[in-house]
Amino acid sequence: MRVVEYFASRQGEGLWTGCHSTFLRLGGCNLFCRFCDTTYASWKCEPGIDLSPEEVVGIAVLYGLPHVVLTGGEPMAFPAVVRLTKLLAERNFTVTIETNGTYDIPVFCSLMSISPKMKNSAPDDPFLCDRHETLRYRPDVVRSLLRRYSCQLKFVVDTPEDLIEIDSYLAELGHFDPNRVFLMPQAVTLNEMRSKEEWIRHSCQVRGFKYAPRMQLEWYGAARRK
Repeated sequence: MRVVEYFASRQGEGLWTGCHSTFLRLGGCNLFCRFCDTTYASWKCEPGIDLSPEEVVGIAVLYGLPHVVLTGGEPMAFPAVVRLTKLLAERNFTVTIETNGTYDIPVFCSLMSISPKMKNSAPDDPFLCDRHETLRYRPDVVRSLLRRYSCQLKFVVDTPEDLIEIDSYLAELGHFDPNRVFLMPQAVTLNEMRSKEEWIRHSCQVRGFKYAPRMQLEWYGAARRK
């Protein structure tokens, strides 16, 4: 597996916000999101280092934190993650997997954190956009993950119009606990996030969802490895 970076920090989004965790960022992604804030681990991926599942577990052991977050890029794109998560589970780590919901492999995790990509994620480049649009929409995969794992759904919201698409997507998935649906503002700066906060919070209240500020922006700004 290509590991781009690893570090200890606090989870900034979702159910376990604030939880001190070891982050393991794998390199490579099948999508080309316009608002991606980790392009260095996706289609512009840095070389990183190739590590076996056993070596990655060794990193988690050295950090000594009970929570581990596998992120990317897209960690579910790599078959070796199955063995990695099995080894982590055997050592009693609590594992969160951050995924775009387009891959379904039999991993071991405590929380499957799914961020389905909506139309607002389409890149400007026409070639990349065609490929992205072909791959991003996989409600069949998300339904399968929802059946087998404890999940949260995180949607990136840019404009009020995005909410119509999100409502439609959730209706297609079927029943899902609204308390595990999070709406996150599309933002790369703290000011941008705060400018959208009020109407997204209101939208969450109306629907029974939860607002998910990107707390990493509050805590660290746009700093990497934070």
